[in-house]
Amino acid sequence: MASETVKSAKEKNGGVASATANARPRSTELFERGKKTLVGGVDSPVRAFRAVGGTPLVIDYAQGTRLFDVDGREYLDYVCSWGALILGHAHPDVVAAVSDQAGRGTSYGMTSPLEIELGEKITRAVPSVEMVRFVSSGTEAAMSAARLARAFTERDLVIKFEGCYHGHSDGFLSEAGSGLATLGIAACPGVPEAFARLTLNAPYNDLAGVEKLFRQHAGKVAAIIVEPVAANMGVVAPALGFLEALREMSKREGALLIFDEVITGFRMAYGGAQSVYGIDPDLTVMGKIIGGGMPVAAYGGKRHIMERVAPLGPVYQAGTLSGNPLAMRAGLATLPKLEAPGFYDAVNRRTQRLAEGLRNALKKAGVPGQVNVAGSLLTLFFCERPVRNYDDAKKSDTVRFGKFFQEMLERGIFLPPSQYEALFVSAAHTDADIDRTISAARESLAEL
Repeated sequence: MASETVKSAKEKNGGVASATANARPRSTELFERGKKTLVGGVDSPVRAFRAVGGTPLVIDYAQGTRLFDVDGREYLDYVCSWGALILGHAHPDVVAAVSDQAGRGTSYGMTSPLEIELGEKITRAVPSVEMVRFVSSGTEAAMSAARLARAFTERDLVIKFEGCYHGHSDGFLSEAGSGLATLGIAACPGVPEAFARLTLNAPYNDLAGVEKLFRQHAGKVAAIIVEPVAANMGVVAPALGFLEALREMSKREGALLIFDEVITGFRMAYGGAQSVYGIDPDLTVMGKIIGGGMPVAAYGGKRHIMERVAPLGPVYQAGTLSGNPLAMRAGLATLPKLEAPGFYDAVNRRTQRLAEGLRNALKKAGVPGQVNVAGSLLTLFFCERPVRNYDDAKKSDTVRFGKFFQEMLERGIFLPPSQYEALFVSAAHTDADIDRTISAARESLAEL
């Protein structure tokens, strides 16, 4: 139960407890304890709040759009497990499915009908994906897709885009976004130079840069991998014609086009960003929403390419927990709800309302800022000029973002603790939640 201090803070903040109304002794105690055994006290770097300051949240439980920390404080959540929870936390149907499955076994080490059923749903939803392989993380899926592309084309080089994040495998950790951007890491120590040379970087939305790389490495590029909407340097939409040109270039050069839809898959639309933009990639990487909040990802694509994966072909990839029945049940409980008429219209409408509210709040406060939005993804950049690529994003005022983050947290609103991450709106967010967030943003910006 919340303490009297917390209850009082909730009354002052519209029913949501202030994060700084009182010290967070239990959170601080647990974080300090965790630092003795967990690296940095966390299991993923951005959770450590290094970019925004303060004691990281230590969460006790979550429900709907709310997080509750170990000190009884309540937060309106726009992280949503980094986009995985499009239905919100602890949706009753997902909870029931996972609970039932736990009683039937948590891991089989063999194929179950659940994998087949979820695979069928994904291939029906995303026409470019004719065959699919389930794995346990987005990193694993992107790494496996790159390996498959290299084997299929018998080439070694992969083109990626600065600020796009495709997981933490060695080949993708140069000029990546997400936590590397947050911590200011341009290239990761421990990645051999020989590996790094196999990845070519171009600025996002820069077709001339891609053309130049193809000229410089003629006949050697296996694939282009791209987030169709960049969401790991903050949200950056593709320029008009950008994705279409990548499709045309890759075909012309004999390279594969890989869409990393770990974030955008089943979030931009039921068929992913590729259905929104009308692009037919060769391979697609998926994760997050397809597992309903459980650890799961997948890669898939054209049948004649996927048939090169073992056991049908020589490209080896395996995993003890691949196709985990708990994750499959969670995914099967989630995806049918996304097919409901008007599902995406409702979520996107609330996101647009939030974006407009933030823009108006910036203007009223006289604070320079840009609000980029795509579907139910949103980022507020503290900068004067539009953000179209990673260089633009890096011009943002990260110190000001950190202050804004803390002001919002004090008002019970939990945003991603990094200027370079996306904010996610879920189907559980209500118009009242959006109104409350806009009001908190006005107050927070005024404090800046």
